[in-house]
Amino acid sequence: MSRQRTRVGPLASTGEVAPTLDIDALLDNPATEIIVCCGSGGVGKTTTSASLALRAAERGRKVVVLTIDPARRLAQSMGIEALDNTPRPVAGVADGTGSLDAMMLDMKRTFDEVVESQASPEKAKQILENPFYIALSSSFAGTQEYMAMEKLGQLYRDAKQSGAYDLIVVDTPPSRSALDFLDAPERLSSFLDGKFIRLLLAPARGPARIMTAGFGLITNALTKILGATVLQDLQMFVAAFDTLFGGFRQRAQKTYELLQAEGTAFLVIAAPEPDALREAAYFVDRLSGENMPLAGLVVNRAGIRPESELSADEAMAAVERLARRDGGAEVTAGLLRLHADRVRIVERETGLRARFAAANPRVATAVVPALATDVHDLDGLRRIGSLLAGPAA
Repeated sequence: MSRQRTRVGPLASTGEVAPTLDIDALLDNPATEIIVCCGSGGVGKTTTSASLALRAAERGRKVVVLTIDPARRLAQSMGIEALDNTPRPVAGVADGTGSLDAMMLDMKRTFDEVVESQASPEKAKQILENPFYIALSSSFAGTQEYMAMEKLGQLYRDAKQSGAYDLIVVDTPPSRSALDFLDAPERLSSFLDGKFIRLLLAPARGPARIMTAGFGLITNALTKILGATVLQDLQMFVAAFDTLFGGFRQRAQKTYELLQAEGTAFLVIAAPEPDALREAAYFVDRLSGENMPLAGLVVNRAGIRPESELSADEAMAAVERLARRDGGAEVTAGLLRLHADRVRIVERETGLRARFAAANPRVATAVVPALATDVHDLDGLRRIGSLLAGPAA
């Protein structure tokens, strides 16, 4: 039997608006151990993650928020001078029973920690000083996403052992390729377990003697292309790293299973724009295909409909009437045009959300209106958290 992935809110029947995402129910549920905020770049993922973490802490949870955002907005908004690979306490959390720590992924440091924890000091030193490892741990495609999963697994294991946290909020890397962090372990595994890497490890004895001549031709060609030193560094790295490979794969699999567990909730973050909602729909489909527990959709920076009942067409008709009068009334006409533009923006966004809801009727949704100013402190994060929780919060 397939698991229902939308955990919060009732199912919406065809033609109805999306069910409301009950953020406070999600945060207050002690069974919720991990919240993963995913989505494309520029949709407010980092701010949403920080706001959820702060609201949960002020409702009594012991929270750590992990960001992969290099812009350091999270540190600034939480009053922390700098974030690094170690959780730092956030001062000013209102509730006395809750707590909030924040950290930012240091991709290379996380990779180094894995090597140091899994290898002997001598072998770890050999790996850490290898030029090919330095390149792999710093810039290899998928390393950031893989290390995000590695750090999440570490945090979860440490939290279970120490009891320091009962909720982890993860701000995933911004990526046009949806959920790259789910694919990263397999991509890294495929690279390290690929035919070329295995060829570099091929012994020159026993059955492999048959391929010695062919292997020599390949290494000679690679030496001309890469240089003898580079090829030697690569071979030494692969030989040293090979003993750790099984541990990497096992931990990646455990973290992947953790993401599928009932204690995890995915939130897809989007903006009320066609491209962002198309990306959100792709995220929803991918999460469903991977059997990941989807809690709902958060639509950030939504337009606010004016309180007046005047429609956009009526406003523009009034502008035309004013234009026919002698003397103008430019200020009034300008205000009417602004009103018409605002109404049309809200109507366009409402239509986009309605189409998303029609295509994804089980996805509960929270809509956060656009604010006049950027979020830059705890009060701003509290405001976003309150808006996420709904009008009654």
